[in-house]
Amino acid sequence: MRALPDPDDDAWLSELYRAIGERVRAERIRQGLTQDDVWQAADIDRRTVQNVESGRSMTVASLARIARVLGVPLAALVQ
Repeated sequence: MRALPDPDDDAWLSELYRAIGERVRAERIRQGLTQDDVWQAADIDRRTVQNVESGRSMTVASLARIARVLGVPLAALVQ
């Protein structure tokens, strides 16, 4: 029988956020965009872009807006 994950262990979630943030940052830099370019075009708060790229916090809505600005599928950022 497979052991269930510990509900209090969110290390996997922190790692996922960090990986997503790294993908967002790498794509933004690859395209020669600044964080200001992204938050203004995505119509989201500057701190939201900073939080996403640092892996602190994110929502599907903010990621979808960022993906649209970067011209990449949302799945490419969260895979």
